[in-house]
This record gives sequence, C-alpha cells and structure tokens, in this order.
Amino acid sequence: MSTQNFTLPDVGEGLTEAEIVTWKVAPGDTVAINDVICEIETAKSLVELPSPHAGTVAELLVAEGATVEVGTPIITFVSDARDDAGPGKVVTAEAPAPEEGGGSVLVGYGSGGGATSRRKRPAERPVRSSVGVIAKPPIRKLARDLGVDLTAVTPSGADGEVTRDDVMKQASQASVFRNIETPEWGAVREETVPAPQVAPVGLARGVAPVQASASDDDRTESIPVKGVRKATSSAMVQSAYSAPHVTVWKDVDATRTMELVKRLKAAPEYADIKVSPLLIVARAVIWAARRTPMINAAWVETENGPEIAVRHYVNLGIAAATPRGLLVPNIKDAQDLGMRDLARALNRLTLTARDGKTTPADQQGGTFTITNIGVFGMDAGTPIINPGQAGILAMGTISQKPWVVDGEVRPRWVTTVAGSFDHRVVDGDAMSRFIADVASVLEEPALLVD
Repeated sequence: MSTQNFTLPDVGEGLTEAEIVTWKVAPGDTVAINDVICEIETAKSLVELPSPHAGTVAELLVAEGATVEVGTPIITFVSDARDDAGPGKVVTAEAPAPEEGGGSVLVGYGSGGGATSRRKRPAERPVRSSVGVIAKPPIRKLARDLGVDLTAVTPSGADGEVTRDDVMKQASQASVFRNIETPEWGAVREETVPAPQVAPVGLARGVAPVQASASDDDRTESIPVKGVRKATSSAMVQSAYSAPHVTVWKDVDATRTMELVKRLKAAPEYADIKVSPLLIVARAVIWAARRTPMINAAWVETENGPEIAVRHYVNLGIAAATPRGLLVPNIKDAQDLGMRDLARALNRLTLTARDGKTTPADQQGGTFTITNIGVFGMDAGTPIINPGQAGILAMGTISQKPWVVDGEVRPRWVTTVAGSFDHRVVDGDAMSRFIADVASVLEEPALLVD
C-alpha cells in the first residue's frame, strides 16, 4: 500500500499558478489513470487535470476557489501498487518529460524535476481505447486540441502506436486556398526586415463570484481580478501603452455578402455547418493579408535591436466573449483552409470557447485578430491590438440602410469594418490598402472564388 501526493503541474503555458475551480472526485472515490480529477483555471484557459495514478482518493489538499503555485500538493492517493520508495511512504508525483519534438506538455503536465529511480509510470505508457487506437495520453490530448479523430490517423509508431507527427500530419490535411489575382503564400513561414531605430514605446468567468466589501457601506461590492480577466487586463495595458495605435474604418455595402451567406446556408454541403457573415470576413482578411503582408507582421525586440517579423501564414484569432472572460483562440494556418473547412473551424472554435474548453495551445501563436462587435449591435469601434500582433479588425453590425446605387437611393445591407494597427510596423498606405481589400471582398465575394 502506498500513499502519493500529486502536485499541481505546469500545464505547458509557462505559468506559475492556477485556481482549483471544481473537484471532480472526493475522498474515497476510486480513480483510474487519466480520469479527470479536477478543473483548474490559469490566466489563459480552463483545463481538465487528469490523474497520473490509479487508486483511491485519500484527501483533497486544496479547497475549490483557492489559487496555488505550481508544485503545490493538491491531492493524495492511496494505491496497492508498491513503489521503490517503500510501502506506506508518501511519494510526490513527478510529471513526465514532454514528448520529443516540442508541443504542449502532457495532458496538462509540464516537465518535472530531476529523474527518479522509480519504474516507468503508467501515465507514460500507450493506452488503447475501446476502438483500438494506441496512443500515449499527451498524444490524445494533442489530438483533442487540434480536433483530430484518432481513429482516422494512420499510425507510424512501433506496434501501431500513433505518434505526434501522425497527429500533426492529419491536422494539416486541408485544401489549399488559392486565388490567381493575389500572390501565393511563400514556402518561408517567417522572415525579418530591418525596423526603424526608434525607442520602443510601447476585448466571462466574466463576472467572478462577488464578495462584499469590507466597508460598512454595503452598496459597494468588490470583484477579485484574477484568471482570464487579470491576464486580459495586463495584455491590454501592455499593448495600449507600447504599440502606437492607429484606427481606420470604412462603410461597406455588404448586400452580396448577405446573399452569399443565404446561398451557403441552403447548400447541402453546408447542412451541418453554421454559416454567418463572419465566415466571409475571415476569408476576406486572409485574402487581404496575403496582398499586404505587413498587416500580419509583428514588432519584435531582440538583443540586436528591434526587428519586424513578417509571417507568411495566418493564425487567425477570433475574439470570443465567454463565461470566463474574453478569450482569443486562433485557427492555425487559416490560409490553407477552403471555405467549408474554415466554416467548420470557426464553428469548432466558437463552441469550444462557449463551453469553456479552449486550451492554451488554441490561444497561442495568433498573428491577426477579428473581433465581431456587430453581434452586440455596435456599428464600429477602435479595438486594441493583441500583444505580438500588428493589427486587429472590428466587424460592425450589418443592417439595412439607404445607399446610393447607380445614382439611386436603395435599401442595402451595410456594415462598417474598422482596423487598428501598430504604426511602428504598418504605415498608412498599407493599412488603407488592407481595409479597402476587406471592404472589396464584402462588396463582391466573387473575388474569393478559387
């Protein structure tokens, strides 16, 4: 009989603390390897924490709602398995090392401390599911994060085991978006160009549980700032006071976009996909970014001075208001997706965010962001750029307004597109071309025809 303390692991985000949101187990419960024991909230996401042990829960060491540092013991297990440390001895669970080749760490576990003398942990062994797929827990987590069905993956590992490369290869299978009117995305994903030598200057749980103020005046309440809201506020302050923002906007006749959306909704191939004008806006942004690459760049401080990193790919972020706060998950390599694949990706992103299941990996690496303020009835706005990006586009509400067409005033579907840009990276002509290109696609979606 052995007793094991499981410590809060690094979930692969480089963070130092997390909040225990909900325990999924109680003392006396029997758990198996990879059973979810609790949900934790970091500054970036809500994560389900799986058990690396099989056994009985002896004690929950941290209360729900408490924030603890990585490495803090949070739960104690009792198992029949004997350990090199000796029966009855308390052993601190160490996290397995990450898969070679990088990527997210574990199913939420980061690299542990030094090596131990114990035998290989069960959590490190491949696990066969009910459908016969062999894959280690980190690989299963990666597949879930990328929306990959493991039963559709061709395994290349020993004994038919699915590897990280197998999952990544499956995730990358998508039709290539091409348009002869615009340049192709280059084979080089990123490059740097000289930056001007200037001194660097520098969108829920939305309402957290409310606590009464210590003041005698009970008309005032205080809301703790933590988790997503704390991270969002910090990022927005950093961006607003480090990147010189410039915002431009344009009114657009989006009647043909609305007609296209109506046709797509009626098309059999889109029967299981939710289609909205956001789909056309997303495609327009990808198309326009290829024509004006600096929009998709970023200002980077290096040891040798500032550089501008020009990304020849688009990880398209979509700002999402969720019960936990504002999240900005992104669609990786969105430039490689055709219309239907992009629509599916947008659906998956939205549903995952609303369910509070957006992972850290889904929020990292974004290169440009769209915020759809139109869903709140807003016409336009001046959005703040996400750190690490050079631009963000705000899509206003689409409503019928009088519009002059061929010298006559007619009712048309009109919207406003606004974009904020980092003026260290993007000059006025480039930001104007980009917004004009997005507007052109919304006015005539035929520009997107492959």
